[in-house]
Amino acid sequence: MTRCAISAAACGNAHVKAILATGDLKTLRNVARASLVCMMAGADFIKTSTGKEGVNATLAVTLAMLRMIRAYQERTGFKVGYKPAGGISAAKDVLNYQFLMKEELGRAWLEPELFRVGASSLLADIERQLEHHVTGRYSAFNRHPVG
Repeated sequence: MTRCAISAAACGNAHVKAILATGDLKTLRNVARASLVCMMAGADFIKTSTGKEGVNATLAVTLAMLRMIRAYQERTGFKVGYKPAGGISAAKDVLNYQFLMKEELGRAWLEPELFRVGASSLLADIERQLEHHVTGRYSAFNRHPVG
């Protein structure tokens, strides 16, 4: 396997992020295959979805994608980043993705260059968690702009 030089050359210094509609791919085998195709085409990041599908980021899909990232890196030497997106709305859920990322790929993949979380609704929960830490109470979601 090799990285697609055409895709990388066309993008210049910009990073290529491939978005897979993982909920529409139906099987984990299809998710794994699509992940590999995207990486071979030059993706610097692969992402679970746009957030518009019925099923978005799940731990099972994440595991399939991370294992393909690992296999690709072992064969090519290129590190490809991962971004779970859609359906992640609680700060505690992000921990599961971080644990899985570290266990499958190692500590280096917890850095922003290789791991990001796409969850606009997550911001409201983080704000609520911080407010609870300070005041001892959770505020209503409607007090936060994204909630």
